[in-house]
Amino acid sequence: MTPTDSRRSVVPPYLLHAVAQAAEFPRAASAARTALASLEAVQAPKHRHLVAPRSLSSTGTGTGTGTGTVDRSPQRTIADARGTTTLPGAVVRREGDADTGDAAVDEAYAGLGATHAFWLDVFGRVSIDGAGLPLDATVHFGQDYDNAYWDGSRMVFGDGDDEVFRRFTIALDVIGHELAHGVTQYTADLTYQGQSGALNESISDVFGSLVAQYAAGQTADQASWLIGEGLFTDAVHGDALRSMRAPGTAYDDPVLGKDPQPATMADFVVTTDDAGGVHTNSGIPNHAFFLAATSIGGHAWQGAGAVWWDALTSDAVTASIDFAGFAAVTITAAGSRFGAGSAEHTAVQDAWRTVGVLG
Repeated sequence: MTPTDSRRSVVPPYLLHAVAQAAEFPRAASAARTALASLEAVQAPKHRHLVAPRSLSSTGTGTGTGTGTVDRSPQRTIADARGTTTLPGAVVRREGDADTGDAAVDEAYAGLGATHAFWLDVFGRVSIDGAGLPLDATVHFGQDYDNAYWDGSRMVFGDGDDEVFRRFTIALDVIGHELAHGVTQYTADLTYQGQSGALNESISDVFGSLVAQYAAGQTADQASWLIGEGLFTDAVHGDALRSMRAPGTAYDDPVLGKDPQPATMADFVVTTDDAGGVHTNSGIPNHAFFLAATSIGGHAWQGAGAVWWDALTSDAVTASIDFAGFAAVTITAAGSRFGAGSAEHTAVQDAWRTVGVLG
């Protein structure tokens, strides 16, 4: 199966537009315009259901080969576009190869491995499709390319412009975020529009953050809950692309403006931009997850993360589900996993109420 290019990028269009208009950052402005043009050139694919049977997707087990076994190793291949926009590029590192000395190549390789380890160790899922899908990535894409994206079959990383953005392989949560789009593609396959699209983005932030937390051994209280921390250069007044702890506070820069994400439904943004505000309104379910995770405490992947995973792989989640529908599924999942009326069950309910999704 070779999916149509369904590019899911980590830097939202609203931020790229702000960078593209920044006379103070001429190199970054040019790079952002190129990144925007590449996004706008991607035709939104007709909705398709790429998922394997739910029994395969939810358990992470299955044959995957004619022998009835699955190769549980990551099977990574890193290619180098060498400043072009031609994919996949020249292969420069394969599974088991030693470090190359190229930071982007080696960071991509390590990030794919850490993400694979998270899904396998925590949920018993072998790669993003649950059946051992090889993990492919391309680095050094384009000139000063200001983004990283999942195109339906591979990860693609730009080097950034060094005025606003650093190289995109430095942030493990970004790698986890983009590969989580692949997991969603093979499970709920949420329609990338409106509230279901914002849930699609939020789920990638949730599991991207959990990948980084798992790799660092952090508890929910120790985590920063920032997405893309370290991507901004020192010239930018900001910590990250998004904050799950406090949506709307990730950056506040005199040139680029302020993080526009809402934390509650009271500030839900109605727009036709960005597929109905998928990168903006994802702040609401992001904040709900943060509230549930920190209320439960401990390692978030064992608490709220397990609930969100149960929901994502539930037959009750339809491709076009909205925030309220997904909230209801997570509440049911929390009750099933931890017991009705348990602290975990109550934490999930309270989180959705606090962000205004449930009355």
